[in-house]
Amino acid sequence: MKHNFILLLLFIFYACQPSPQSDTIVKYETTGSIIGYDSALSALIDTGAKPEIIATGYKWSEGPLWVEAHNMLLFSDVPANTVYKWTEAAGAEVYLSPSGYTDSAKRGGETGSNGLILDATGKLVLCQHGNRQMAAMDAPLDKPEANFTTLAKTFNGKRFSSPNDAVYNIAGELFFTDPPYGLTTQNDNDPDKEISFNGVFKLKTNGEVLLLEDSITRPNGLAFLPGEKQILVASSDPQKPYWYRYTLSASGDSLMDRCIFYNALPHMKEGVTGLPDGLKIDKQGNVFASGPGGIYIFNTAAKLMGLVQLSEPASNVALSPDEKTLYITNNMQVLRLRMRK
Repeated sequence: MKHNFILLLLFIFYACQPSPQSDTIVKYETTGSIIGYDSALSALIDTGAKPEIIATGYKWSEGPLWVEAHNMLLFSDVPANTVYKWTEAAGAEVYLSPSGYTDSAKRGGETGSNGLILDATGKLVLCQHGNRQMAAMDAPLDKPEANFTTLAKTFNGKRFSSPNDAVYNIAGELFFTDPPYGLTTQNDNDPDKEISFNGVFKLKTNGEVLLLEDSITRPNGLAFLPGEKQILVASSDPQKPYWYRYTLSASGDSLMDRCIFYNALPHMKEGVTGLPDGLKIDKQGNVFASGPGGIYIFNTAAKLMGLVQLSEPASNVALSPDEKTLYITNNMQVLRLRMRK
């Protein structure tokens, strides 16, 4: 009898314990919705999917980068001068601070890092607003430190304004944009602005910096189409909210045949927030680009297939290696969209 009573107590005890699975599954709040404009979208996204809010509480989140080797998402909070990391197991935590401005002198403006990418060796490369340079973190990814090596800081002896977004080509050459958003006044009349225009630049493997484009008023996100013969560049000028497409010369040292890939001006209506900003392009040439009202999804021919509609302005996106998950920096939030299984 006593033996049976003990067994009964043990049964009740274990029956009342939460299952291991219930301890590890996090249920995130969702936001936004998927709007389809073309039937081809269904091959990319389950239109019933909802973006999950996986992190929140930031001043302006930017530069998302999925690092597969460490199963982590890195992203910048530009005004906070900090890079955060997010993992499924631990959520969001500080990864690197300071991230974009290392001087002790106080200054205004958004001084932190913006775009984040990896070079061919796996080093973290940062667009540093405050330091006004492209830089590499001189530390392993799993042991981050605010030690930086300058990759590019000047053009013709004049300092950049605030490198914003960047991409490497397969040859290891670095392409980046330089608008004035990291300067104190964030405009072209800032007394610290040394280069008279806002440019698209290329850093060659020999250290030479080339100017590729100087006529976009607010160059921002950029990405290569498959094959690297064409490149898209976003313009975050509210008067010219365009995505431009260029053909690269045979050497890759100049841009030709500029045309408007897509004009977002008709989408800029009252109550709609956001501008063309960061973008990524998948292996099939589908474009995921932040713009007015959310994330635009185009095919290679610039046909608008769908929109991830969001109420807050989105700044940039990152794709998982299998291209089934999209990470979105969305003002004070960071989102995850499981596009398909």
